[in-house]
Amino acid sequence: MPDLPDVVLWSIPAFVLLTVLEIVSYRFHPDDDEQGYAAKDTAASLSMGLGSLLFDAGWKIPIVAIYSFLYELTPLRIPVLWWTVPLMLLAYDFFYYWSHRGHHVIRVLWACHVVHHSSRHYNLSTALRQPWTSATSWIFYLPMIVAGVHPAAVAFCGSVNLVYQFWIHTERIGRLPRPVEYLFNTPSHHRVHHASQGGYLDRNFGGILIVFDRWFGSFAAEAEQPVYGLTKNISTYNPLKVATHEYAAIARDVARATTWGDRLRHLVKGPGWQPAPRTDSPAASPESALA
Repeated sequence: MPDLPDVVLWSIPAFVLLTVLEIVSYRFHPDDDEQGYAAKDTAASLSMGLGSLLFDAGWKIPIVAIYSFLYELTPLRIPVLWWTVPLMLLAYDFFYYWSHRGHHVIRVLWACHVVHHSSRHYNLSTALRQPWTSATSWIFYLPMIVAGVHPAAVAFCGSVNLVYQFWIHTERIGRLPRPVEYLFNTPSHHRVHHASQGGYLDRNFGGILIVFDRWFGSFAAEAEQPVYGLTKNISTYNPLKVATHEYAAIARDVARATTWGDRLRHLVKGPGWQPAPRTDSPAASPESALA
C-alpha cells in the first residue's frame, strides 16, 4: 500500500485559521455587495462538516471493499511515483467533473449534493457544508481502479481535490490573472457554480481545473452578481433536515406519482422534473379551464 498522507486531516487547522481570518476581514472591511457570515448559517455549515467526517468513515468501508476487490482483479498496476501522481490527479479531476455534473442533473444524486448548495451565503465555512450521504460518487472513479491505480492513491487524489476547493469558496478574492482563470477553478468561477440564477445554473463543475467545463460546454463566466442558494431555498438550520430534505421531497413525489415510470423519473430526471398534466384529468381539460 502506498504511503500517502491524509491531506484533509492535515488541512483542518488551516481551514479553521483561514475561516477565522475571513470572519475578521468582514468585521474590519465590510462590503455591502458580499453576503459575509451569519451565525446560524455558519453553525449549520460547521455541523454538516463535522457530521460528514463521521458518516464518511462509515461509507468508506463498503467502498474500500469494492475498490480493493476490483483492484485485485485487474492485471494492471500504476506505481505511485513523482511523475505518476500528477497524472492520477489529472485523471481524478476529469472523473470528478463528470461526478459533479451527474450530481446536478440526476435527482437522486442531487439529493446528496444539494446540501453543499443549501446556504444563501458564500464564504469559507460554506466549503465545509458537506453531505452525510456521500456514497454516490465512488462509481465515477472505477475506471481509475480498473486501470491499476491503488485505492489509497484514489483516496489521496480525492483529498487533494477537496482541499483545493476550500479556498475558492470566498467573495473576498476577485478575478485572478487571465491564465489562472483560463486553466483553474477560481473563486470567480465557483461563485457562478453556487449561484441560483437561470444563466448560472448547472455551470462550472470543475474541481481543480476549469478546462473541462470549457471543453464540454458547461462553462459560464461571472458577470452579474450571484444570488446564492437554491431555486427553492430551505428555511432550516437543523443539520438533520439540511442533510435529508431532498430525500424527503423525492419520497413525497414518488408517493404521489401514479405510474411506475413517473416514480422512476422522479429519481433519475433532473431536480426540477415533474410529470406533465394528464390530458384526461379535469384540471387539464378545456371545459374545466372555462368553468
